[in-house]
Amino acid sequence: MSTQSLYLNLPISDLARSTAFFTALGFGFNPKFSGEHATCLVINEHIQVMLLTHSFFAGFTPKPVTDAHASTPAFMSLSVANRAEVDELMQKALAAGGIEHSPAKDHGFMYQRGFFDLDGHAWEIFYLNEAEFPKP
Repeated sequence: MSTQSLYLNLPISDLARSTAFFTALGFGFNPKFSGEHATCLVINEHIQVMLLTHSFFAGFTPKPVTDAHASTPAFMSLSVANRAEVDELMQKALAAGGIEHSPAKDHGFMYQRGFFDLDGHAWEIFYLNEAEFPKP
């Protein structure tokens, strides 16, 4: 298999509000895959998150659309280059209206924090120093 990229699809309630939230975090969007009912949040060249309005998202699945405020259907984890970037991205998320769900955890080899976005989706930001990873 030769997988080239990941497109994660998330249901959101307000496209403009979600776009503003992730813009405040410093992310960009791919206009080629954005429109009236969806926008393509670019994490990096191989990972994109499609933010789809609830009604548009529902058209892709026979199952009910999960309310991420009531449950945690998925957990998005983003690795960054260092501990300072973990704190910086977390502060941007909180300033833009995100809610902290996991305070800073320092495991020595890994530092992490977590927030819920405006639609209740769980995000984790972490720095992993593989050189300090415990040996088995």
